[in-house]
Amino acid sequence: MKSEKHILVIFGASGDLAWRKLVPALFDLYVQKLLPAQFAVLGVGRSALSNDEFRQKMAIGVEQFASFKHKPRETVDEFVKYLNYYAFDTMNGAEYAGFKQAITLLDAQVGTGGNYIYYLATPPSMYSIIPKFLNEQGLHDETHGFKRLIVEKPFGYDLATAKKLNAALLGQFEEEQIYRIDHYLGKETVQNLLVTRFSNTIFEPLWNRNYIHHVEITSSEDIGVGNRGGYYDGSGALRDMVQNHLLLLVGLVGMEPPAVMGSTSLRNEIVKVFQSFRPIRQEEVEKYVIRGQYTPSVIRGKQQKGYRQENGVASESRTETYVAMKFFIDNWRWAGVPFYIRTGKMLPTRVTEIVIHFKPTPHHLFAGNATVAGSHNKLVIRIQPDEGLLFKFGMKEPGGGFKVQEVNMNFHYTELRDTYLPSAYERLLLDCMLGDSTLYHRGDAVEAAWAFVDPILKAWKENPEIPVHGYPAGTWGPDVADNLFDEPGFSWRYPCRNLVDDGNYCEL
Repeated sequence: MKSEKHILVIFGASGDLAWRKLVPALFDLYVQKLLPAQFAVLGVGRSALSNDEFRQKMAIGVEQFASFKHKPRETVDEFVKYLNYYAFDTMNGAEYAGFKQAITLLDAQVGTGGNYIYYLATPPSMYSIIPKFLNEQGLHDETHGFKRLIVEKPFGYDLATAKKLNAALLGQFEEEQIYRIDHYLGKETVQNLLVTRFSNTIFEPLWNRNYIHHVEITSSEDIGVGNRGGYYDGSGALRDMVQNHLLLLVGLVGMEPPAVMGSTSLRNEIVKVFQSFRPIRQEEVEKYVIRGQYTPSVIRGKQQKGYRQENGVASESRTETYVAMKFFIDNWRWAGVPFYIRTGKMLPTRVTEIVIHFKPTPHHLFAGNATVAGSHNKLVIRIQPDEGLLFKFGMKEPGGGFKVQEVNMNFHYTELRDTYLPSAYERLLLDCMLGDSTLYHRGDAVEAAWAFVDPILKAWKENPEIPVHGYPAGTWGPDVADNLFDEPGFSWRYPCRNLVDDGNYCEL
């Protein structure tokens, strides 16, 4: 489906996000003929670039990062003609009058009818500044054409700053104009979670406290902070991953079926889940939340630095690179069901997955079988890599007796022939062009997520006695994270790069 004619303005267009993600995603939409004929990109930045220089730079990004492997030079050359550039100081309100003239002129040339999308690919400090100056120039007004604002994460640093940012944005644009982007929601497997839940009668009746023992969500990275040490040391894993990505996945797992598959209904249900989180009081943080930090080690014969040796990181930093947490959703569906989430850097492999652990059968007919004792059905929803679904259940081994073996039933997205999986930014950009905010965050959801993690952040800040556990780089984090499971026979699943491998030797 093609969107209406419009201009996409990218603030911070000379930066890495535009080069690696946004413009390559636009090229993929162009190849699929999903961009309108009357369309233009206006890149904005402080760097003094001509249109040709900007196009040449973006062409290199398209060739390196666009999803479509076949990129004829003539197709790239045709696409970059849509790209334009305007340099000015976005912190100086007086210069926005010149920007308004530039976009008005481009609008007249292309015939986009005053339809503008503003993408803030800038540092978070600009999130409240740019909308304010756009408003002052009347560039938020939808009297003639739509005006939409895409804001990248992080949406605040804590609850107070998130509320302040939301208030600043809502002072310049309406909530319906604001699109808070989280690329996790653009992933095909994340969206498929809703289909798996609500379109299959083998799962939908079981998706509650009566049949599910616990839910486990892992998002691991096998790299360190790299050149982001200065930024990361002021952020940490709880802010960087838990508050947004992981809690969003919890919301999708835990939500009630929406009345319709529309933006308002779906996002209402996610907010209800966030509002049902049982608060973790500051004095309980050490019991329910484990934080860790990777230390030096040798991985595959190569010395790996610890977090405190990374560039830009304080030598005595207590910033967490690993978080594991246990919590509950206090509503009718999930009462008493623990949710376990963990994320970390410098873990053995890069994996994001959701594991639904079903309750063991009530009568253990085969309890004497060592391979079955403590086992239970599991549904693994793999977000990345090797995207797909894995279902684990017991089957009888051939031969005498009733020896039971755990077996796998799996589906991989790569098995779908002639099917193109769009990148997350490709899907989300197109949705915004279509005016569909279903896969974007709403302000109240952002604040509800911050309200849940805020006591944890305050406890870490105010109580230096809460430990930061070291874990050697390349391992699965602090071993004390296993203590979050207070029932014998249950622990974390240790996944591999390949979906169907776990618990054995596998490719990491």
